[in-house]
Amino acid sequence: MKAAVYHGRELRLEDAAWDPLLRQALEEALRFLRELPERRVGPAATAGELREALGGPVPEGPAEAGEVLADLARAAGAGLVATPGPRYFGFVIGGSLPAAVAADWLASAWDQNAGLSVASPAAGVVEEVTAGWLAELLGLPPEVSAGFVTGGQMANVTGLAAARHQVLAAVGWDVERRGLIGAPAVRVVVGEQRHATVDQALRLLGLGSDTLIRVPADGQGRMRADALAEVLDRLDGGPLIVCGQAGNVNTGACDPVGVLADLTHAAGGWFHIDGAFGLWAAASERSRHLVEGAERADSWATDGHKWLNVPYDSGLAFCAHPRAHRAAMSVQASYLTPGGDERDGQDFTPEASRRARALPLYAALRSLGRAGVAALVERCCALARRFATSLGGAGGIEVCNDVVLNQVLVRFRSPDGDHDTRTCEVIRAVQAEGTCWMGGTTWHDQALMRISVSNWSTTEDDVDRSVEAILRCASH
Repeated sequence: MKAAVYHGRELRLEDAAWDPLLRQALEEALRFLRELPERRVGPAATAGELREALGGPVPEGPAEAGEVLADLARAAGAGLVATPGPRYFGFVIGGSLPAAVAADWLASAWDQNAGLSVASPAAGVVEEVTAGWLAELLGLPPEVSAGFVTGGQMANVTGLAAARHQVLAAVGWDVERRGLIGAPAVRVVVGEQRHATVDQALRLLGLGSDTLIRVPADGQGRMRADALAEVLDRLDGGPLIVCGQAGNVNTGACDPVGVLADLTHAAGGWFHIDGAFGLWAAASERSRHLVEGAERADSWATDGHKWLNVPYDSGLAFCAHPRAHRAAMSVQASYLTPGGDERDGQDFTPEASRRARALPLYAALRSLGRAGVAALVERCCALARRFATSLGGAGGIEVCNDVVLNQVLVRFRSPDGDHDTRTCEVIRAVQAEGTCWMGGTTWHDQALMRISVSNWSTTEDDVDRSVEAILRCASH
């Protein structure tokens, strides 16, 4: 049997130049990571400049792997955003803990398919152990099933797919076999300030977005329990799903999820929590009250990249009804070898083939422990309050939300009354200045700066430096 041919020569596994390549990758990675504390946070190159550096026609012939790696690092470097760094406060993007990054490298080198236990018993057991640890940390019932997915979007898809299965099965309809054509109508109730991924998940599941029943929120974006009760009283039974939220994307506020779960169950429905970052409040005694009663939900979506600080992809879907979860996700084929008594990861996710993405989660939990996860959540919340106090005490600046978790909304007032334009100008100036990076949002019809503190490496000094940069930009 002939050996593979690569770059004009035979290549055997034992001949592969792993050492120099991986050492080269290590040096490039370390260079980036060492620069993070002082690196410009935003990109230094435009998309056009990056296309010029990275693009061109399809290469006609092979190139040395080391040369490819060096060229990639050089061409892409100016377009990298320091999202893992201590002064990136855009969106809700956490950094990556050292142990998690290292474990993620192992996941790539080991190249395991976590879909079937028989393909990688180690990946399967790591998923099983990690799921149990996470359920305990987040205060979920010990019997929950878990799916390791790409992010919060697919976690919502997975949880709501289980919901769709269960509420239709309860009225005698097998949606996996018969589809939705002719199925009894499923009423889906959501808060008016839900995250956009909930709508997208419902579209992907064929439940649509125009049919949603929207429940009013209070001034901080929490679904009003009294309004939900009124909505449910008007319904006449039938399949029902209610979607609550732990962690409003703008304010960080959490719905009264325990009360909402009880109301939903009294109406015979399924209660799902979109808790991409807010569900992590349960990991700390100081913030656990914000998600009181979350354990009474039927499914939960969250993201380890938010507050566990592991690399992408690290979404998590939990379900209190493992049979419904498995029925919605599992796949059978003649060539697939089931794990018998062992857990097959593909039975709980929309993906069959996927990397062993539980490894960095496992490493993060081992490196932090229960106390470390709680401290990470608490520190980010304290730093968010520091932002709010420092900016709110400056003239012409207004903090527009109750800072209950890690989110801060800021408005820059203008003498001419055009506060929206002024706020957008300051946001652009801060992003261009480079000390830190915050994005903008629209909330209650106002343009606001949105600050999200989610990174393990952020310090009080980073907050103070960022505040100084914001005030400098706002002074012009």
